[in-house]
Amino acid sequence: MSRTTDTTGPGSGSEAGAQPPPGDGTAFLGQPRGLLTLSGLEVWERFSFLGMQAILVLFFADTVAHGGMGMSAGTAASVSAAYGTLVYLVSVAGGWLADRILGSYRAVLWGGVLIACGHYSMAVPTAAMTWVGLGLISAGTGLLKPNVASMVGKLYRTDDERRDAGFALYYMGINIGAFAGPLITGWLGDHKGWHWGFSAAAVGMTLGLIQYVAGRRHLAGRKHAAEYALAPEGMRRAVRMIVAGVVVVAALAVLLASVGWLTMDRFVDCLTVISVIAPVVYFTVMFRSPRVTAEERGRLRPYLVLFIASVAFNFILFQAYSTMILLASTNAETSLLGFHFPAGWYASALGAFEVALAPVVAGVWARMGRRQPHASNKIAFGVVLGGLSFLLMVVPTAGHGGGAYRMAVWWIVGSYLLLGLGDILVETSGMSATTKLAPRAFASQTMSLWFLSLALANGIQAQTVKFYGEVSDPAYFGVNGAIAVAVGAGVIALAPWLRRTMHPVH
Repeated sequence: MSRTTDTTGPGSGSEAGAQPPPGDGTAFLGQPRGLLTLSGLEVWERFSFLGMQAILVLFFADTVAHGGMGMSAGTAASVSAAYGTLVYLVSVAGGWLADRILGSYRAVLWGGVLIACGHYSMAVPTAAMTWVGLGLISAGTGLLKPNVASMVGKLYRTDDERRDAGFALYYMGINIGAFAGPLITGWLGDHKGWHWGFSAAAVGMTLGLIQYVAGRRHLAGRKHAAEYALAPEGMRRAVRMIVAGVVVVAALAVLLASVGWLTMDRFVDCLTVISVIAPVVYFTVMFRSPRVTAEERGRLRPYLVLFIASVAFNFILFQAYSTMILLASTNAETSLLGFHFPAGWYASALGAFEVALAPVVAGVWARMGRRQPHASNKIAFGVVLGGLSFLLMVVPTAGHGGGAYRMAVWWIVGSYLLLGLGDILVETSGMSATTKLAPRAFASQTMSLWFLSLALANGIQAQTVKFYGEVSDPAYFGVNGAIAVAVGAGVIALAPWLRRTMHPVH
């Protein structure tokens, strides 16, 4: 591996004119070959993760007699959001482990192994194995997600105009999994039982791991050593502290649960508090670190705005797998042209729209070149679309007073269309901007910071979804949607300042 590749982190990129990363070429729609390998992994990771997510809230809300957990709708949505919070909180540790101990390739590999083990655990029809499985999936996703995105960034020089289009194609690829996963798990959960659906997720992640290892030669950053590895003694000390910390936290949780203090509600509340504190601490550390240059520190300030925009959008997006699925299961048609389908299939609409729209967006950006909108405006437009997706739901839910009613399929499908386009704009531009704004010494960890915005969105959601079913549907969707639109409009208003301060992001 060349010196250029070894020393180029996601935040810096190679200098213009330097050698591109190994595996560069036009094997995948004009993009580096490694993009196909990483997209393939994410197809199966999203198949398993979102396939499970599409039925998880229904599993929580189903009766015990029918194989579920017997939770109320609000509690089921809150616990599902808390699980999402934990997944993205762990991503901070995943980024640090990749930077300092494991390296990106091995962090992703071991993350995938943990995810697969978690899904296999959830296939066992007991409550205890369900919680064990969710814990393993949380740990594995925290290792895999931020580091896969960082590895995509390493495939490009900073000045490579294919970069945003590459991230759009990457996002299109992973949403093939987001489309297929709920179809398979939803049908199995509805016809065979929830744990059959979890089994399908396990098989999907296993296939993703096989594909990843087979295509490893095309990846930048696959060397065994971490890019910013700790000294040997420091590494041994860190490993001992990590193992001890995990054991202590697990023992403390078991003790508090056994004496009745650590209830599910308190656990959810603790995760919400941590999701608020973690990004505050992380931003503070990065701003004050002597390893962050003045120029890099200047780029972190506008990144705060993008972070808040991501929180606002993903607060809406993640409810596509909680309140929207619950609404669909109780108050929306689940038949089309005489064909009955599981409520979980609605989640596939989101993936389908992203698969269809991502190449269109990628083509538009590639055709526009330097004339395309600034990254901050792409993100702002996405946030507005997310808010509009919820405001749209005010129309079919208005005037029903919370009673039983059935809305046409197209209302929720239309909401997911707006949400899918918004997701493409926010996530592809946000991830791409993150890899370019990242301080060099915090390369993988800065991508983890982007995922902390997802943790905070889930943490806030874990509290607000408790009101679902307690207030009217128009009020719930209308207020949440209006807040997101207001945040998006605020980012648009800050566009001139963001353009000045986000160099080299265009």
